[in-house]
Amino acid sequence: MIDIKRIREETDVVRQAVADKNMRVDIDRILAVDGKRRELETEFNNLRHEQKQAGEKIAKAGKDEKAALSQEMGKVKARIQAIEEDLAQVEAELNELMLTVPQVPSPESPRGPDASGNVEVRKHGATRNKADFGFPFRDHVEIGESLKLFDLERGVKLAGSRNYVLTGAGAMLHEAVLRLAWDIMMEAGFTPMTVPVLVTEKLMYGTGFFPLHRDEVYLCERDEQCLVGTAEVPVTGFHGDEILSLDELPKTYVARSTCFRREAGAAGRDTRGLYRIHFFDKLEQVVVCKADAAESAKWHEKIIANSEKTLQALELPYRVVEVCTGDMGQGKYRMYDIETWMPSREAYSETHSASAFHDFQARRLNLRYRDENGKPQFCHTLNNTVIASPRILIPLLELNQLADGGVRVPEALRKYMGGMERID
Repeated sequence: MIDIKRIREETDVVRQAVADKNMRVDIDRILAVDGKRRELETEFNNLRHEQKQAGEKIAKAGKDEKAALSQEMGKVKARIQAIEEDLAQVEAELNELMLTVPQVPSPESPRGPDASGNVEVRKHGATRNKADFGFPFRDHVEIGESLKLFDLERGVKLAGSRNYVLTGAGAMLHEAVLRLAWDIMMEAGFTPMTVPVLVTEKLMYGTGFFPLHRDEVYLCERDEQCLVGTAEVPVTGFHGDEILSLDELPKTYVARSTCFRREAGAAGRDTRGLYRIHFFDKLEQVVVCKADAAESAKWHEKIIANSEKTLQALELPYRVVEVCTGDMGQGKYRMYDIETWMPSREAYSETHSASAFHDFQARRLNLRYRDENGKPQFCHTLNNTVIASPRILIPLLELNQLADGGVRVPEALRKYMGGMERID
């Protein structure tokens, strides 16, 4: 959520942000409803002032004058009650409309309609195509089935389409990747957290997933709760409705959670294997810092570097891409994706998203701190994937496959797999 004052004072800037992010927002209606709200508030305050003055007059007035004043104040009281009812309706409409307004993106973010407008920033590591292996290439599904690393058929039997069961060395590899990432984040000094994955709808609104992405979330309607698609939700909301002291900032957290995604808008896409699935495990890093653009940008670079360090430890080739306005989503100020090379897809494919929100989430969550002058300010928030599995197993298995049918275990993972150097 952005400040309503910005919509009033920088209307053209906000309109351009709506256009840049390919959204539909009725800015004129927002301004009209906001104007009505301010009119009602002014009338309400004037009538309350009149009511207070009349009370003092009534106390000193004679019998006849007192009766006339009391009758007049009865009308004022009725009008105040009517205004309160009107204000409740107007404020409800304004709040609903404000939830649709996007964050104004960074002027440095590339402008573009969709993922085609994303801009490559840098690459790391050499890629290998199917023909580069010198033996018949197998994709991760063929490798996983031959080595009994996962069971897709029984996953579907248990839970329906886009589900799986990791087995044997596949489950070990999954855990090893997550443990490696965890240790890297401990070395980086982030505070570890274990958080709920079933949260309130209020928290989904607060972090910006509702109302626009409601159909992508698994809902537990009876309890008015939701299964999270990322630990970003509970970790970012951890300090909601609090005022932190300046010396507490920045807050740097990392949490592992199971993540649930309905993939409602992905019918028929990426149905083979482990790429687009309904549940997975992820380490998420979240930063809460003071409202300073330079400070926020510094932490954005830091959390991207943490993810790159993890991919480098896994010996995986990747590229960093700056996401354009039409692809970054409602709440982001600036966004980068990290895409890892997957030979079976013959492309770099998204494995990480690093987002800077500035005060967008903090306003919704009422997450504040006191500045140097003791004045409450809304914090800035950022988040980024450290690693998500089993999607990352796709490049791990495909790039480390061996001619004899086995898979080499990257050196950084071996200590988490009992010294195992290869999977046979």
